[in-house]
Amino acid sequence: MSTTIRTPKTLADTTVKILTDRLGDEYTAHYFYRNATNWCAGIGYLKAAAFFAQEAENELDHAKGLQKYLVDWNVMPLLPSIKPNITFSDLIDIINKAYALEYALFESYNRNSSELFASDLTTFDFLTTYRTGQTESVIEYSDLLNAAELVDTNSKFELLYFEQTYF
Repeated sequence: MSTTIRTPKTLADTTVKILTDRLGDEYTAHYFYRNATNWCAGIGYLKAAAFFAQEAENELDHAKGLQKYLVDWNVMPLLPSIKPNITFSDLIDIINKAYALEYALFESYNRNSSELFASDLTTFDFLTTYRTGQTESVIEYSDLLNAAELVDTNSKFELLYFEQTYF
């Protein structure tokens, strides 16, 4: 008598789409912060470069976590094609764009979690770490924007002092 092998369960298509979309966002954020790292290093903002390099690694870790979750649920993640066209005019521009990026991710994770609460509580629970991380990122960049209000952005010395103080 042979035993039938069960087919393992997988995630619903809507859950896979949500996680795949967030995977694309995390890779976009990774490339954004890599570009910010390069820009800051090239201009001489070495503390900011180190800060953004760590941000890039954090975003890559988020992408890896999403991929692992998908694979653990028997889904082969589709890696997004990312073509960042990111330019920066100054350090404050990077902070403004980073805040917008982090806030958009915050909204996406909250919206997606709300959508999944009734249909996929396990994935909702998994996303708790991402919602918490996004909340912390929004607060961190909000604090940088608040501090930047104290700086005359036309003064290279004040911008350098800002970079040395807040990064």
